[in-house]
Amino acid sequence: MQRMNYQIIVAAGSGSRYGGNMPKQFCDLNGRPLLMTTIERLHKCDSESEIIVVLSLDMTDEWRQMSDEYSFAIKHTIVVGGATRAASVKNAIDHIERSTCGTPGWISIHDAARPVITPKLFKAIVDGLDGYDGALPACKLSDSIRRIETTGSVAVDRSLYRSVQTPQIFHADILIDAYRQPLRPEFTDDASVMEAAGYTNLCLVDGDPHNIKVTNPGDMAVAELYLSLL
Repeated sequence: MQRMNYQIIVAAGSGSRYGGNMPKQFCDLNGRPLLMTTIERLHKCDSESEIIVVLSLDMTDEWRQMSDEYSFAIKHTIVVGGATRAASVKNAIDHIERSTCGTPGWISIHDAARPVITPKLFKAIVDGLDGYDGALPACKLSDSIRRIETTGSVAVDRSLYRSVQTPQIFHADILIDAYRQPLRPEFTDDASVMEAAGYTNLCLVDGDPHNIKVTNPGDMAVAELYLSLL
């Protein structure tokens, strides 16, 4: 039976830290909504996988209008998100379980606000799956960090920590099983869902400092610069 791979793009968030009247994933990046660039970049990484975009209910019609306005033609499936990031991913996984016509291979989950993903990094993450439950990109920390305690703060060894990025990629059957557990507030990424389900054999792949997540308005200009260098 044919193996099917899936790329989930989580785009249902409000982007409240970014400010403005529109969630950041729909704000202008190089003359069109940022989400379009993210979809294009992931399609370039793997053109054979099915792309699933998770949107909030109130943005689905607006996104379709944007796609028509910009003649955006890359095929993708829209799934309505949930109240949290984990709930949104769960909705996409439920869609995969209902609709798959082949044996699921791997599932990738990526933040919509990371438009500078490269095929090189994506391939490294997929390759990292070999012998592991999943693989995720992570970068070393360059700043000193401190742990907040009730009596103040204390310096910690930054070499013991990593800054985690997306896409995070997992064997489909394992990820589907992990998302059957009750969702918790502390599930901030998919690796935390996996670990809570007992799937702790995760590979950390060297991340890319250019693979930034647009969070503040100034990040948009940085993303444009990094894209111009590709």
